Amino acid sequence: MFEGTYTAIVTPFRDGKIDAKALEILVEKQIEGGVSGIVPVGTTGESPTLSHEEHISVIELCVNVVNRRCKVMAGTGSNSTDEAISLTQAAERARADGCLLVAPYYNKPPQEGLYRHFKLIAECTELPLVLYSIPGRCGIEIAVETVSRLASDCENIVGIKEAGGKVERVTQLKKTVPASFTILSGDDSLTLPFMREGAAGVVSVASNLLPTEVSRMVRFQSEGQHEEAQSLHDRMADLFRDLFIETNPIPIKAALAMRGWIEESYRLPMIQMSPENRLKLENTLKKGGWL
Repeated sequence: MFEGTYTAIVTPFRDGKIDAKALEILVEKQIEGGVSGIVPVGTTGESPTLSHEEHISVIELCVNVVNRRCKVMAGTGSNSTDEAISLTQAAERARADGCLLVAPYYNKPPQEGLYRHFKLIAECTELPLVLYSIPGRCGIEIAVETVSRLASDCENIVGIKEAGGKVERVTQLKKTVPASFTILSGDDSLTLPFMREGAAGVVSVASNLLPTEVSRMVRFQSEGQHEEAQSLHDRMADLFRDLFIETNPIPIKAALAMRGWIEESYRLPMIQMSPENRLKLENTLKKGGWL
């Protein structure tokens, strides 16, 4: 259901408020670049610093601008099950195509708690749902066995964004989930290794800046044009690395600002890049011909 390139889109700010015009322009650039969809208000969208009302407004704006030209997979996860349900139902009312549900963070529930959390959310919506396992941020991993249970017991849990950095997780998941269950890479640098093991695409940070290139790489790989896909990966490899030289989304926002697409603005506790890392990122962009 969700295959290809999904851009984990940033939330532009201006004067401390959401810059709706810049977000509209960025969404249009994604569509022009051929992405399969966008993921608003995820990690890259700085969802932890948005109010509940702002969170919903970003989803609504993206759905309206997209107007069915690509898919919108709204980030609606939370460490509070009630809040995740509320956001997911708001995304459903806004006519999103699906939701991305990050594992509950900070409170570190056991696997049975994770199962019940996601199962209850699934029971409260008709939208297709994609799990999001990112232990580096959440402190817990959604275990393969838990993913398998959810895929079996909840027909609208249709996939997972896998951001644990382990290619073997894709292999393990493929053995235990239905063939229709979609696995998406959560790391740009691991997209091709993941796809070789059975993943169907990526939720990408880099595609904010390079929607055409990332989309082509994923499409080439899915169509069996492995050399062409590898060539594009090799060209972007340094950028994939440097977009995480500091905590996401600081570098991608800096890169987009260098291109003149957004104002480089964050909400605390996120701050601007250090001068030395900014110079390194700028040099990588120039070397790649993107600046």
